[in-house]
Amino acid sequence: MKTLKKRRRIQIIVLAAVALALSTALIGVAMKDGINFFRSPSQVIAEPPKPSEVFRIGGLVEEGSIIRGQGETVYFVVTDGGESVKVAFTGVLPDLFSENQGMVGTGSYVNGVFEATEILAKHDETYMPKEVVDALKEQGVYKEAGDS
Repeated sequence: MKTLKKRRRIQIIVLAAVALALSTALIGVAMKDGINFFRSPSQVIAEPPKPSEVFRIGGLVEEGSIIRGQGETVYFVVTDGGESVKVAFTGVLPDLFSENQGMVGTGSYVNGVFEATEILAKHDETYMPKEVVDALKEQGVYKEAGDS
């Protein structure tokens, strides 16, 4: 009788472990497309991602780099002080998007151009995403709010 209870207990533990592993694998597969890795322009130039990879890029919009093309397509250059990446975006830019300001874009790097599907700009004078601040500090070009 005791061996039957032990066997049943072991079966339940093994079944629970298999169910846990399966659910973890399903969650990982479901989140695969929802996870966007952040990269600075220096990281993109050093190790160009595959054209099919969707990721986020962030930095400062270079002064004088915004070019409004035919239609809704806008071209500009984002930099972290070390490297620069050309960006193409079709759509409406955020109101706070401007030169020498922080931005984060989501998209793919195809043929040397970051094709953005979404552009986010800082939401006030002092805010900048932590990843962008860290990348700019790493390059030595980050200035605290109020610095000139």
